[in-house]
Amino acid sequence: MAELVVALDVNEEKKLEFFLDALKGKPVWIKLGLEALSAFGYGAIGRAREKGFKVFADVKYHDIPNTVGAASRVVTRAGAMMFNVHCSGGAAMCAAARKESEEEAKRLGAMRPIVLGVTVLTSIGSEDLVAMGFAGGPLETAEKLAATGKAGGLDGVVCSVHEAASIKSKLGKSFYALTPAIRPAGADVQDQKRIATPAAAVKAGADFLVVGRPITGASDPAAACDKILEEMDSAVQQLTRLNSIISSGHSGV
Repeated sequence: MAELVVALDVNEEKKLEFFLDALKGKPVWIKLGLEALSAFGYGAIGRAREKGFKVFADVKYHDIPNTVGAASRVVTRAGAMMFNVHCSGGAAMCAAARKESEEEAKRLGAMRPIVLGVTVLTSIGSEDLVAMGFAGGPLETAEKLAATGKAGGLDGVVCSVHEAASIKSKLGKSFYALTPAIRPAGADVQDQKRIATPAAAVKAGADFLVVGRPITGASDPAAACDKILEEMDSAVQQLTRLNSIISSGHSGV
């Protein structure tokens, strides 16, 4: 079943504590990205863990394998239960992230973190890829990068909902797809280009749905979070009924 990841892209102490307290007890992950980690350091991961959250460290490592491997040990030691690297760093770099984080977790007697690879950022469209020198569109590029990540032993990828189903079809259902740019119907698109609703993400087979501003920008973040969880649950129920109909050989509803 898909899980909700709430992006806390904040740089003020009061805001971080407010959102952690407002969402405490909700069945969600907390995403701490470059803004929050730059403001508070990796200690913010431990603070979120202390409040009962699983933490996705959206660090997007991209460097030589040795450097990424060493950084992967650090973020694992900080308590991240999931983090990411850029697939464009190559299979060897991805392999270093997986290997070093796994060894560090074993040394600590903890579960190893899930390691994902970033494919094509959801703020990038076809015209951007052309300008950057890529021959293919978002889907083709994401698929190639995902294959590189899997060759390096990654657990899955960060991709848009529009690429999730195809990537999982080619690389296996157990290969995770974390999908950013999730917006409830009617929400502001803001700086994203390839967006989707929570229901569409669930139906596409996404394992983790990242939602930020529709929750953190709401007057009642807890209520906004609950509404998205309800939409996800409803989509899961619809899929379950559909799969039951298909498996029973019936064509009606």
